[in-house]
Amino acid sequence: MKRPSFRRCGTVGALSPEDQAVVDQFRATLTALRNSEPWRPGSARDTAVRVGPFIERAHTRPGDDHGPDMIAVALVHPGTPHAGAYVHGHQLGYTNRGWLRCRTSAILGFWQPGYAMLTHAAAGLPLPDDVGMELAHYALHIEARKRDDSLDGFTLLRVGPYTQTRHAQQDYDRLTAAMDGREATLMPGHRVAARFGPFDVSDHQLFTDPYEADAVALLDAAVAGVSA
Repeated sequence: MKRPSFRRCGTVGALSPEDQAVVDQFRATLTALRNSEPWRPGSARDTAVRVGPFIERAHTRPGDDHGPDMIAVALVHPGTPHAGAYVHGHQLGYTNRGWLRCRTSAILGFWQPGYAMLTHAAAGLPLPDDVGMELAHYALHIEARKRDDSLDGFTLLRVGPYTQTRHAQQDYDRLTAAMDGREATLMPGHRVAARFGPFDVSDHQLFTDPYEADAVALLDAAVAGVSA
């Protein structure tokens, strides 16, 4: 049997660069945990969120990052935006999650590099199938803008929520095709166009469910309602 080897205590030599990097990272982690910077709604900075016993880095979605109870985030590799981090993140399941609904109670604060040691990536583990967050759904906004180059206009129709981007894309393509060539007659004096946007759950009463009616039929009904 091979005898275990022990280091003699009492004499401390200089740390290797690799060991020093580990010590520095550990100190940074302690500093981040002790001095977390509170998250503020509406900020574009990345956040640190709890995912089980781990902490992950998350991008917030512009326009959907101000809710007091729920915001939309995308989990990203702690080394983002480096190319190597993207490859590693893809292997560990960071890049195929899309936008997720994150409770603000799960947010520790703004992201700091010191949190990186506490991520699944640092442990060499893939993200779990269930990260405790539901998909952040999508919506289409059909807007009518005046042709005089002023910014005056209004939202003609809101359709959502879409549970998958491909469904939203399909309806977007159909709506765009239905409006093509009808600019002069659809709503005289206005340009009508569709755009993607986040589905804000707090305004759910303003949206029409796309799975209960045809999107083009909804557009025609909305135009008829304005013209009546």
